[in-house]
Amino acid sequence: MSEETKLTNNPSEEVAEDQVVEVQNTEEKPEVVEEVVEEKEVSNTPEVKYETELVESGPLSEEIRVFKLEDLKEENDKSYLEQVKIYESSLKDISEDERTIGKVVAVSDDEILLDIGFKSEGVVYRNEFAEGELPKVGDEIEVYVDVLEDENGEMILSKRKADFMRVWERIKEMFSGEETIEGKIKSRIKGGMVVDIMGIDAFLPGSQIDVRPVTDFDAYVGKTFEFRIVKLSEMRKNIVLSRKSLLEEDLQEKRDEVLSKIKVGDELTGKVKNITDFGVFVDLGGLDGLLHITDLSWGRINHPREVVSLDQEITVKVIDHNEEKQRVSLGLKQLTPHPWEGIEQKYPVDSIVTGKVVNIANYGVFVELEKGVEGLIHISEISWTKHIKHPSEIFSLGQEAEAKVLSIDTEERKISLGFKQLEPDPWETIEDIYKDGEDYKGIVRNIRPHGVFVALREGIDGFVKIEDLSWVRNIRHPKEIVKKGQELNVRVLSINKGERKILLGVKHIETDPWPEIESIYIEGAIVEGEVKKIASKVVVVGLQYGLEGIIPLSEIPKNDRKNVEESVKIGQKMQLKVLEVSKEEKRFVLSRQQAIPKKDKPSGPTNQYMQHQQSSSDKIDIPLQVIEKIAASEKLKKEKSEVTEEEQVVETKVEETAVKKTVVEDTIVEEKKVEEVVEKNEETTDETKE
Repeated sequence: MSEETKLTNNPSEEVAEDQVVEVQNTEEKPEVVEEVVEEKEVSNTPEVKYETELVESGPLSEEIRVFKLEDLKEENDKSYLEQVKIYESSLKDISEDERTIGKVVAVSDDEILLDIGFKSEGVVYRNEFAEGELPKVGDEIEVYVDVLEDENGEMILSKRKADFMRVWERIKEMFSGEETIEGKIKSRIKGGMVVDIMGIDAFLPGSQIDVRPVTDFDAYVGKTFEFRIVKLSEMRKNIVLSRKSLLEEDLQEKRDEVLSKIKVGDELTGKVKNITDFGVFVDLGGLDGLLHITDLSWGRINHPREVVSLDQEITVKVIDHNEEKQRVSLGLKQLTPHPWEGIEQKYPVDSIVTGKVVNIANYGVFVELEKGVEGLIHISEISWTKHIKHPSEIFSLGQEAEAKVLSIDTEERKISLGFKQLEPDPWETIEDIYKDGEDYKGIVRNIRPHGVFVALREGIDGFVKIEDLSWVRNIRHPKEIVKKGQELNVRVLSINKGERKILLGVKHIETDPWPEIESIYIEGAIVEGEVKKIASKVVVVGLQYGLEGIIPLSEIPKNDRKNVEESVKIGQKMQLKVLEVSKEEKRFVLSRQQAIPKKDKPSGPTNQYMQHQQSSSDKIDIPLQVIEKIAASEKLKKEKSEVTEEEQVVETKVEETAVKKTVVEDTIVEEKKVEEVVEKNEETTDETKE
C-alpha cells in the first residue's frame, strides 16, 4: 500500500482479520500516522476496538477512520435481514403432490433444471420428454412436485405426472357430465382392449365393444371411436369405457321406428348378426329378429351354420312380433311351399325311393327323401333273416340308401319304409329247403344258457335246446360241450314258418341209449365206475355210455370218509352198488360201502343172542348164561370150604378173573353190535338229508 498505517495493538495479540480501515486517497503520500490502540479486557469473545484520528499534514491529506466491530456488525445485520425478507417474499409455498409452473434454467444430457420459485431448483429427467419436445432455457412448463427433497437434497419434478393430473381432472369432469370422449384402440388384452384417451390408458371390456358379439378383436385395433366413461376409480386411477351403450342409444331410435312399421307376413331383408345353436339373429336395420333353427329349413339341420353364414344378407318373413317386448320372430322356410303338399303322388306306396340317412336311432333309420320329407326304416324292416341289434350294423350317417315305401300318413306326416322288402323273403320257401327229421350241418353262431343258435345258411338260424344236446349228460351250460364257430350236425325237429323258427336237435342223430341203460343200471346192481371228480359232499364217477354217477360221502366206507382225497384217487376204478336211477334228471346214485362184501362173523351163544336183538340202546343186558356161570362159581366156593383160606382166595380170584373175562368179551361183542346199529342209523339219516 502507498499509505502507511501504524496499528498500536497488544503485543501479545495479532492484528484481527476483521479490522476495517477506511482510506481517503490524496495526490501526495501521507505522513506516518501513529495509531494508538487501547487494550480492553474481553470476556468470552475477544473484541478489538478502533479509534479514528483525522490527520492532515504533508502534501497529501488523508482522513483515516477506525470503526468499532460492533458498529460495523450491527450495520451488516440490518442489511442482511432486509435482504432475507426480500428473498423470502420472492419464494413460493411449495409442497409435494401439487402442480406448478417452472422456468427452464439449464438443460443437460440427463436432466432439466427448473426454477419453480422455491429455495432450490427442481430436476426433471430428460426421458419424460418425447423427441422433438425438449424445452429450451427460458421456457415455462407445468410440472408435478414428486419429491420435495431426496437423499441428495434435490427436488424431483415430473412433467409426465403433471400432464396426467391435468388430463385426469378433465376426464373426471367428463365423467360427471356424462360426456362422450374420443379414443384410439391401442391393443388387445385378456377380456377386452386398451384405449388411449388424451394420453391415458383406459380399459374397454370385450362385451362393450359393439352391440353384437365380436369375433375378430384384432380388426378394431388402431381405430378411433367415441366412448362413454362408465366407471372411474380415483384411488386406482382406473377408467372403464363403453362403446356399446352409445350404439344402443342410436339403435333404440331406429328400433322404435322399425317396430311401428312391420307386420306379420312382411318380407324383409336383413343381415345375419349372430349365429347360435338355437337360431340366427338378423339385423333388420336397428332391430334384431330371431330366426329359430326350426324355421330355417323344412328339412333336418344340425346347426344354423349349415344354412346361413355371418354377415350374410338374407330375405326373411315376419311370422310374429311383439311391439311391447320389442321381439320379432322370423322365418326362412316359409318363403317356399310346404314339401308335404301332394306327397302321395310324389312317393306312392310300393315304389322304390332313394334318400340320405340323416339319423340313426335304436329303433330304426331316418332317410331324407327331400328337404322336409323323411321316412323311417324300422329295425324290424331291415333284414328278413339277420338278427339286427342296432341299425348302425347296416347303415351309416350320410349314406345313400334305397328303400320301399310301405305306407304314408299325411296327417301325422310319417312315411314307413322297408329295406328288406328289396329282396324276396327266404322264409316263404323255407319248407322246400329244410324237411322235418332230416339231418344238416350248421355252424354254432351263438351260445345262450338255455340253448345254442346254429346258422344253417346265410340268414337262416335254427335253435337247439339245452336238453336236446345229449341223451345221457346232465348239461348245466351248452358251452360244456360246444364252442362258438364249431361245425355241428343237427336234425330238424320242427319248422314254424309263421314265427320264423326252426327247432333243431343234436342228440336225435344218435339212437336213444336209455332202454339199454335201464336194463343194466337197475337198483341193487353192482357196476364198475371210474373216479372223475371229488367234491365236498360227493364223488363223481364215470360209467358206460358217457354216463356219470355220484357217490354220497355217506356211502363211502367210514375209514375213508375222514380224508376222502387221500383214500380216493382220480382215475381209480371201483365196484359200486346202484341205489337210484332217474332218467329225467339223468342221475345215478351209487354206493361204495354197500358194494364191499361183508366177512362172516363167528357163531356162538353171545353172537346168536346179539343177532336176535331187535333194537340197541346205551344199556347192555348181561346174558343168562353168564349169570348161571357166576352162580355156579359161588356154589363151588361153598363146596371147597376145607381148602385153606389162602388157596381159597387164590382160587376165587382165578374164577372171578375168568368170569370177568367172559363178561368183558360178551360186552365187547355187544358194543360192536350197538356201534353197527348206530352207524346204520346215521347213514340212513345222511341219506335222507342228501
